[in-house]
Amino acid sequence: MERARPAGAAGSAGAVGSVEHVIETHALTKRYGKHLAVDRLDLTIPVGSVFGFLGPNGSGKTTTIRMLMGLIEPTSGRAQVLGRPMPRSTRSVLPHVGALIEGPALYGFLSGRDNLLRYDSADPTADPRTRRARAEAALDRVGLTAAAGKKAKAYSLGMKQRLGLAAALLQPRRLLVLDEPTNGLDPQGMREIRTLVRELAAEGTTVFLSSHLLDEIEQVCTHAAVMTRGRLITQGPVAELAAGARGRLVVTTPDAGDAARVLKEHGVTDLVVSDDRVTGEPPAQDGSGQEMELAELNAALVGAGVRVRGFGLERASLEDAFVALTGEGFDVAG
Repeated sequence: MERARPAGAAGSAGAVGSVEHVIETHALTKRYGKHLAVDRLDLTIPVGSVFGFLGPNGSGKTTTIRMLMGLIEPTSGRAQVLGRPMPRSTRSVLPHVGALIEGPALYGFLSGRDNLLRYDSADPTADPRTRRARAEAALDRVGLTAAAGKKAKAYSLGMKQRLGLAAALLQPRRLLVLDEPTNGLDPQGMREIRTLVRELAAEGTTVFLSSHLLDEIEQVCTHAAVMTRGRLITQGPVAELAAGARGRLVVTTPDAGDAARVLKEHGVTDLVVSDDRVTGEPPAQDGSGQEMELAELNAALVGAGVRVRGFGLERASLEDAFVALTGEGFDVAG
């Protein structure tokens, strides 16, 4: 397995001009023998966004990132990062990019602090006069100051993730690429990483965040793309993606059983009854093919003697959007 080196660790920085999109791909494809890992991907990531790259494990996310970062060659198609073609322009692009891909590659016999110093010394664009101060600032930012002197081999998975993120933050970056950054973190650690991502975006860094956790993407990202089985399903602002899916109908009533029966008779599907709460997928049309008003469902419940205490639609989530787009659940694909 290839491991990501700290971005900018090879080559000299060239001029990378102002661009509208930090990443653009056209028909980007990667094939391993008969296996099509990424299939004709057209991706557009706007400057200043927190972009969520969303899909089950095995959907092609990491393969895409490795092509974007110049770690592997595409089979066909093209990609641009910061307006420059990749992988041909790695020497000029990578000094402007921080990356954490497939987990950090660490020197286990070195402390967390010394790992960062080693990474930074391998970067020809890094100023050695500020090296130690920048390493300390990066450690502090990811909450590793207290463990900075401990050997990396003694770090937990979550601590290693934090250290890899610190390596990506040793210098200011125009683009930060994070592949499953909360892997191995406890809930508090996940919240801290989400807060850090928001802070970096507020400071002007575009963040490209790959994850299979829908809730993570929905909480922190402004834009997102959905991948499944190597293909791009959709992309755009997160609010628009979620708005494209219908929310679930929610009825609160002490007559939950009767409510479920009436709703089923009127075309509501995927019914779930839990105590005094009934949820389901509302029908798009009534029996005559006309668009159904939710008020009609409410009236049907009341007419059947159901005591309705609450009635409405829950806002659709990214998970709802994914199911609507793909017709399948968001399970790990391997």
